[in-house]
Amino acid sequence: MALPTEQQIVTDDLALLLEALPEHIVESLNEPERRVDLLEVVMDLGRLPEARYPGREVILSRSEVTEQDLLYVIERIGDFGADNRAGIERTLHRISCIRNRRGKIVGLTCRVGRAVYGTIRVIEDLVLSGRSLLFLGRPGVGKTTMLREVARVLADEANKRVVIVDTSNEIGGDGDVPHPAIGGARRMQVATPAMQHAVMIEAVENHMPEVIVIDEIGTELEAAAARTINERGVQLVGTAHGTSLENLMLNPTLADLIGGIQSVTLGDEEARRRGTQKSILERKAPPTFDVIVEIESWQRVAIHGNVADTVDALLRGFNAPPETRQLSTNGRIEIVDDSEREERGITAGAQGARGPRGGTPNAGAWELGHKRGGGHVRERGEPEFERFERLAGTSFARSTGEQAIKIFPFGVSRSRLEQATRSTGVPIELVQDVRAAEAVVTMRSYYRSKPAAIREAEERSLPIYVVKANTAYQMEQVLHQFRGDDGAGGRGPRRDPMVEVFKETEDAIARVMEEGRPVELPPANSYVRRVQHQIATRYNLDSKSSGKEPQRRVKILPGGSGMGFAR
Repeated sequence: MALPTEQQIVTDDLALLLEALPEHIVESLNEPERRVDLLEVVMDLGRLPEARYPGREVILSRSEVTEQDLLYVIERIGDFGADNRAGIERTLHRISCIRNRRGKIVGLTCRVGRAVYGTIRVIEDLVLSGRSLLFLGRPGVGKTTMLREVARVLADEANKRVVIVDTSNEIGGDGDVPHPAIGGARRMQVATPAMQHAVMIEAVENHMPEVIVIDEIGTELEAAAARTINERGVQLVGTAHGTSLENLMLNPTLADLIGGIQSVTLGDEEARRRGTQKSILERKAPPTFDVIVEIESWQRVAIHGNVADTVDALLRGFNAPPETRQLSTNGRIEIVDDSEREERGITAGAQGARGPRGGTPNAGAWELGHKRGGGHVRERGEPEFERFERLAGTSFARSTGEQAIKIFPFGVSRSRLEQATRSTGVPIELVQDVRAAEAVVTMRSYYRSKPAAIREAEERSLPIYVVKANTAYQMEQVLHQFRGDDGAGGRGPRRDPMVEVFKETEDAIARVMEEGRPVELPPANSYVRRVQHQIATRYNLDSKSSGKEPQRRVKILPGGSGMGFAR
């Protein structure tokens, strides 16, 4: 069933669930507005029945739930499994029971299951890329719904052999015949949750799948089975407990999904060469999943496109913010600037700064001045904040007062570009069609995937400016290139001041480690001092602040645990 990419179709088979509920409870749900957004119906013995909606609860009857009410429901649904879950055949509804100490059922949670087609529009390119994806998110955010749609799209639209390992029949629905929402995907049921890992391996060995879909990977055995499947070249799509990549790194049971983490003791010389303490954390193995998708809603996700690089960066103490995508009301995918994520790390504005013995802080945008059949990409490790690569004939040398430069923004924040033009004074006009543009600004991920708009820009020999993050600073760096003098007053692109802070601090740390004596840094404000203290901590050095404002400054001290500092 091919669907318009901007459209979402919802089917819920709600009437079948209501038929299984006692009449005095259903009466309140007969009103159409009571059925919209219904999440679940809760029936606890001796209490009033409730309907739960997002952010609110509604009492359904003034009569308390009796044993007869519970038996009425139990007789009309499937059998409860070892996980105390049951369902209604050919639907996605889930009924979970609460038992007393003698095993008697004293409560029911009747959760409404909905098949929503079109929920993966924002990540469809990742799904079809063949890479293994892991979905994370809070309970109820829609992980299983998206997983079900992934299975359908891969089976019906990508024509792949898809096998779903369905532990509690949540993906394919109750009964022997799976729900139509999974399309042509095959479904293997799991007798008990403890056997999920065995069924995962059986699926690979017996049924030759190209894709395996798994919900709720939660044990070491399941994580090990997922690694085995991945090593056999099968695409994995699954969910796990946790809301972010950091959750997995702190979870010893599931850390293997992102490569595992181990403590390594370095020799004296190696530790000195790296400029680190002797005991460090490193990733043990390649990650099982190539991409992690943190789901905020069906319209908004945060994507770690290279799990290995992200984990390595976080273990080294660097900030590694994900790419945040959002589906706009007109169906277009936008890359949004998530400032809250940037503020979580101390390296905002100077991400990827390296150790004091080499390398250059990596903070800036770079341009691909493209000609037909050729181009230039700046290599990793070059000082990207210095200048943009620009081929002859692609620069814009315009004096103030000339007409605005027509820019086609693809996957970048328009509001950030508008903010950048106000701060730089460079006149620009944002156009909707690449054919009307004089230049293109896009993200690195989009340039690499070569969508139609980028290919057309290359065919027209337009300069393509590629930024690494949707920040106002990088947009300003791009706009400075449109000036003939490379910036106001011929000074060139403005540097991020935090880059200088990192360089200055790490140079001081290198001197402390080499000479074994304290080094004092220039006066700085409280935010910069806090950053300097944290950089010193990363290298297992002590630091302290002294003096009065505005001359208060940080002194880096040799030795120490790296845990003590005063602002």
